[in-house]
Amino acid sequence: MQVSNPPNPWASTWVEYLEDEPPAEVKLEVFEDHTRQILAQNDSPDVGFRYSVNPYRGCFHACAYCYARPGHEYLGLGAGTDFERKIVVKPKAPELLAAAFARKSWRRELVAFSGVTDCYQPLEASLLLTRRCLEVCANFANPVGVITKAPLIERDIDVLTRIAERASVRVTLSVPFWDPDRARAIEPFVATPARRLRTIETLAKAGLSVGVNVAPIIPGLNDQDIPRILTAARDAGATHAGFVMLRLPGPVKDVFVGKLRQALPDSADRVLHRIRETRKGKLYDARFGQRGRGEGIYAEAIAQLFRTTALRLGFSAAEETRQPAPGDQLGLPFERG
Repeated sequence: MQVSNPPNPWASTWVEYLEDEPPAEVKLEVFEDHTRQILAQNDSPDVGFRYSVNPYRGCFHACAYCYARPGHEYLGLGAGTDFERKIVVKPKAPELLAAAFARKSWRRELVAFSGVTDCYQPLEASLLLTRRCLEVCANFANPVGVITKAPLIERDIDVLTRIAERASVRVTLSVPFWDPDRARAIEPFVATPARRLRTIETLAKAGLSVGVNVAPIIPGLNDQDIPRILTAARDAGATHAGFVMLRLPGPVKDVFVGKLRQALPDSADRVLHRIRETRKGKLYDARFGQRGRGEGIYAEAIAQLFRTTALRLGFSAAEETRQPAPGDQLGLPFERG
């Protein structure tokens, strides 16, 4: 992996390699964030939860489409390689969460893990920050929603089951691709789609409420995968499903386009054309209500494909209480009885 970061508008300097190639080996660097608050509060109308916990900033998964990348720029870092290999951790997250739950003002509202990056990225295997936060939720009988791409969540079935016995738990696996090669091209350090579907099965067999998010949908690249993913997820035991259209805010556009042209050069122009079809000629529309759905004939066709497939498979339209997921990766909520 070579160093590649879009220019940071908040930084006074920017490194550009003019003559030599950038360093080919990028080592993982871990930094500590000693924040005094751990509950992030959301007021976006596009997001179906109010509170979330983010034990990590940045993500080793390196998904080219990740809408959380701009947050690294506020740390004086880049939204490209820096976001993927300079990970910030919050070592006191469990203690801070316990302190927040102990306040008399706390009303045991649902908490989403995570609101931004994957709470089960590789560092979690050794740091256990998410697990320890979930143990706090179990001790306080606090409802939880989890969204992840990582089979590592299977490790914490015991804690999730404890929470489910005293409150409620809703887990969602993000599976945007069916083809493993395309998945590897765009989300290079994530478990294969088949492995994530096995995680759905494992969680479902443990008696947990688990579902699938076909997110993000990248027009012209993976929208045709919707029926296969929903069918496989249903067969694995998924009880809810959703989707969201690709979002490319700020520097995410440069990272995504660069990765698309590098990894899938023959498809790049067609995909970018299709994305613009869902954004009135642009690559992104930041308006609430539109940014996660898109608009136009092609966007409507994608939404209809999802709806008809979900209904055919036994998923029914859920009530307005949307399931938690990071950012606005919520899409259209469907549940199966």
